[in-house]
Amino acid sequence: MIFGNKIALSCRLGTKAVVIGLLLAAVRGCLAQNIHLDSAGARLGFYPVGAARNFHQAEAFANWDLPWNWELGSSFQLRSRVDASAGWIGEYSANAGIATLGPSLVLGRKAFPLSIECGVSPTLLTRSDFLTKDFGTLFQFTSHGGINFDVGKHVRLNYRFQHMSNADLSRHNPGLNLHMFGLSYLF
Repeated sequence: MIFGNKIALSCRLGTKAVVIGLLLAAVRGCLAQNIHLDSAGARLGFYPVGAARNFHQAEAFANWDLPWNWELGSSFQLRSRVDASAGWIGEYSANAGIATLGPSLVLGRKAFPLSIECGVSPTLLTRSDFLTKDFGTLFQFTSHGGINFDVGKHVRLNYRFQHMSNADLSRHNPGLNLHMFGLSYLF
């Protein structure tokens, strides 16, 4: 039994090391490409309704502007971005680490404080089996759509609706929807 516990602990520590390594590699890659840091902040989320209403998530995040932008007429701009996050997801006493890294698009009007965004990110969990949900694998995908409100020059409020699932990589694929509220600093 002790041997099995040591293997389980090694797997959990190995997963955490992979998540941290991927996030550090992403940050290093962005800095090496001279990509502009757009914002960084924190988000909190909760499950909207249903049996998994006790799921919550908290995360720190950073967003980097990519060099690909498109002018849509004289007033609108579509910007590309890469988003990274790391945090906690849990239900009652069942807790896990969560990390995401992926692209997003932001549509905004010039000199207007509101913008909309959408994106999808590969996601790593440090555990897949919770009290009311078995996500099937530690590897998931998180898609989101949301709205940003820039309050002044350096503060952004954010709401997003996100869906996490494993895209049928496992027999178990219940998915998880969360409402996420964020506050970030604009660089």
